[in-house]
Amino acid sequence: MTKYVLLCAALALMASPTFAQKSPPAQTSVTIAGKTITIKYSAPSVRGRQIFGPGGLISHDKTYPVWRAGANAATSLHTDAALDIQGLHVPAGNYTLFVNIEDPNQWDLIVSKDTGEWGLAYNKADDLGRVKMTMGTPPDLVEVYKMTLSETGANSGKLELAWEHHTATVSFQVQ
Repeated sequence: MTKYVLLCAALALMASPTFAQKSPPAQTSVTIAGKTITIKYSAPSVRGRQIFGPGGLISHDKTYPVWRAGANAATSLHTDAALDIQGLHVPAGNYTLFVNIEDPNQWDLIVSKDTGEWGLAYNKADDLGRVKMTMGTPPDLVEVYKMTLSETGANSGKLELAWEHHTATVSFQVQ
């Protein structure tokens, strides 16, 4: 009887929303030149799956080769200042981020003017623009997807996306 009660308790714990959440909410934020830039996303895990490339997990999304840059709801960007992302002018405001991963070794960051959509509701007509990202390989498998905003100078910063065996970065200027 005691084993049965313990088994039931363990199963109830695993079914709880906190434990079962596979792609928890996450965010990254940086303040540069007194202006804050924030990205909110959901952070999926590899969990032994192939993520990128033909047959990878993301290749089954209806928007493939465009990826929502996270899981669940679309990845949101809020910037208090206008940004220059490698030549793409992004006015202060709210946006959605996607990534074109058709070539798993050369990603394009997509800034969309549409906001508040579910992650699989991408519409190319809403693109503000696209920029090439610089690709790299992390020293070890990145199990949990991570986005990082960081300051690189007085008015400059960097966005890095890291997951599985890929890192992708793009620099930007605060205007």
